[in-house]
Formats: sequence, structure tokens, C-alpha cells
Amino acid sequence: MLPAVALVGRPNVGKSTLFNRLTATRDALVADYPGFTRDRRYGLGMAAERRFIVIDTGGLVSDVNTLTALVAAQVEIAIEEAEVVVLVVDHRSGLTAEDTYVAERLRRTAKPVVIAVNKAEGVPGELAEAEFHPLGLGAPIGISATHGQGVEALMLAALAPFPPDDEATAAEAELGPRVAVIGRPNVGKSTLINRLLGEDRLITSPEPGTTRDSIHVPCERDGKKFVLVDTAGIRRRARVAEGEIVEKYSVVQSLKAIEHAGAVIAVLDARESVTDQDMHLVGLAAERGRALAIAVNKWDGMSGHERRLVEREVERKLDFAPYASVHYVSALHGSGIAELVKAALVAHKNAGAEFATPRLTRVLEDAMEVNPPPLVRGRQVRLRYAHQGGRYPPLVVVHGTQAQRLPDHYKRYLENAFREALHLRGTPVRVELRTTENPFAGRRNKLTPRQSKKRKRTLRFKHRKE
Repeated sequence: MLPAVALVGRPNVGKSTLFNRLTATRDALVADYPGFTRDRRYGLGMAAERRFIVIDTGGLVSDVNTLTALVAAQVEIAIEEAEVVVLVVDHRSGLTAEDTYVAERLRRTAKPVVIAVNKAEGVPGELAEAEFHPLGLGAPIGISATHGQGVEALMLAALAPFPPDDEATAAEAELGPRVAVIGRPNVGKSTLINRLLGEDRLITSPEPGTTRDSIHVPCERDGKKFVLVDTAGIRRRARVAEGEIVEKYSVVQSLKAIEHAGAVIAVLDARESVTDQDMHLVGLAAERGRALAIAVNKWDGMSGHERRLVEREVERKLDFAPYASVHYVSALHGSGIAELVKAALVAHKNAGAEFATPRLTRVLEDAMEVNPPPLVRGRQVRLRYAHQGGRYPPLVVVHGTQAQRLPDHYKRYLENAFREALHLRGTPVRVELRTTENPFAGRRNKLTPRQSKKRKRTLRFKHRKE
């Protein structure tokens, strides 16, 4: 599984800037005054050809009050979830008492720690790092989160203890695709899996956060093998003392499960409608291009009016994933579960489908006939042909003149057109636009001397006539 890296440090040292650099996004807001980040933020990072999960945290301070105590609690959760911690310090400010305070807290954890000396652009590494050796957490590494200087070296050091991320092994392939069950605490994920298995294989509890670590449950249904992944996982009943409540729900484990899943079942609670966290989790699965089925659980016992309200809410708030099939189920009673799992497996199959170039080109031509490409800079864009560029999810590469300048809304139109025409229920379709090179480009340079002289005479005559 992907390692998780927590960014920790006092306020205003550049943790959020580093987060944005590692995730190639601006998902973490950046400000010039301390204390801007209070909650944990999660993202999928890429550096030094390694993938990982990165967690942005608020600033730790030694002065404890109600607000700083809440921030500290969030940081502790992030440290617990992470496999490695990056302590971010500020070269310009030098070593401060707050840096020492944070380092002391980190020394009490069992997690490996790497020191990132930020804002060290243009400064020799030894000079930037020397002041922070007394923290006693290993050799510091000078970086500039703003400019990217030293970031790859930092991540190589942070991820060194962890083996590179590998795809599923042959043994896992024999068990079938991984189907990750994701959702907020206490929406019924483990109850759903127990219903599928016909036994209390996983712990269920009315207390939210019973699930702790992701586990994989091999299953077979209607002759099809697959592996259910309960996020953030759970311990077997025999290993849990009576009355014990296992630690809180882990976002990191859900991110890991989504990243390695072939298909995702997102579980929502019908009685709580669609929350922001529901939308965030479904959005993560959609962003990563996973085959997706949505289960609206606890559907039993609701009145017709309440059901209609929930259906409208689901349609409105989850319209960013129109390809996902929605199933209204009761994990407790088993209604709708068979159709849900079948839809998830069909979605995975569709995500791996292969299509011939002539068929994709015909779909492209039909789509352009219904809705021609818009003018770009006053010129008509001509899309010539399409071919498949990848699977899981399906990638369609469209070639044409000025294709890359087409607006995003037309690209989304093509994605929907391909998905509907190819009947790819449950999986997104990615479209990549490529501008085909002009076959006549540079032709003038290949003219013979006689042709070049004739062309010049023609142009002079045309100029005099005008």
C-alpha cells in the first residue's frame, strides 16, 4: 500500500506550500499569517517517481489554549495515520523554541522523522541545514517548497524505508478485482460485507469508528471471484475485547484502498442525506478514475416522501459522477445488495474494455454531427480520428487540428458521448486531445532552387497587383 507522509511543524513554515508542491494542486490554502491550517488535509502526492499520500496539518505551538489544543489533536491523528513524518522548519527564521518543542513531541512517537529546512532557495545545503542538527532527528535537508528545490531529495529520504509500490501480485489476480467499500463512519460498510458473506466476519457496532485497518475479504458470487476491502478495515471479533471501541475512522486507509481498488462501492446513509464528506469520498474515487457504484443504505423504513427527497438530493449533489449506478439498499436486511455487487463488478469489467479504432472514430464522427466543435480563435477545429490509449479507466485519444485548444466543456461532452455510445456503465471515460502535426509544415524549406525562384516571382506579381 502507499505510504502516508504527515507534514508537521510550527505555524507559517510552509507546510501547505509543500503540500501543494507534492500534490501538484492548490487544495491546501496558503496564507502569510500563522495558524491558517487547522484541520488535516489529504492528497495523493508524486515525487522522485514514487506515489504516496500526503497529510497537511496545522501549526503546533507550546502555548496551549482551546484553539491550539484542537489543532494539536488533529496533528496527533495525522501522525498516528502516517508511516513517516516530515518536520518542516524555516531557514529564514532559524531554529526557534517552537521548533524544539515540536521535535520533542515527535521524538516521543515511534514514527521515522525527516527534517525539511524550507525557504532555503539559493543557499548552499550545508549552510541551510547546519543550524537544525541540534534537533537530533537526523540530517536535515534544505528545500524550497515554492520553487521545488530539494523536494525530490527530501521525499527520497522520507520514503527510503518503504519498498516501491507494486501492482497486484499474481496471487491477488487469481482472487479477482479488489472492490473497496468506502464511506463515512457508521454508514453500514461492515454490515454490508457481513450480509454478503452471510456471517459476522467483520465487527459491527453502533459506535462510529469501529473500523481501524483495511482488511481484504476474498469472495465469490455467481461464479465471479473478487476481494472486498473494508475501509478503513477492521479487526476480527476474536481479537477485540468485549466493550472495546477501536480507534477512529482513518481517511488515509480509505485513500489507500481507493488507489489500489479495481472498483469502489461508496456507501451513504439515506437518513442523513448526502453530506460534504460523502461528496468528498465519491469525488476522490471519481478523480482517480475508479469504476464506481453508489449504495444509499438504511433505505428500509423510510416513507415515500422521504425517499423522493433523498433521491433528488443524490441526483443533485453527485451529478459530477453521472456514470455511477445508484442503488438504494438495506445492508441490515439484504435488499438490493446482490444488484449492487453485480453493478460494481460490471463497472470493473467495463473499465477494462477494449475498442477498435474504427469504432471509436465512428462514435467521434456521430458526436461531432450532433454537436460540432466550437471555433477556436476564429478557426474551425477538425477532429480526424480516435483510438484507445489505455484502460482502467478507458482512455480515448482524439487527434485533430488545434484539438488541444478545445474548451473543457467540449472535452466533457466527448467523454459522455463515448461512455454512452459504448455502454460503459459504472466507469468514467477519459479523453485526451492531441493536435496532429501539419503534414505541410516546413514544405517551403524543401523547394528546389527553381521552385523557390518561381514562387518569389509569383508573390512579387501578386503584391504589385494589390
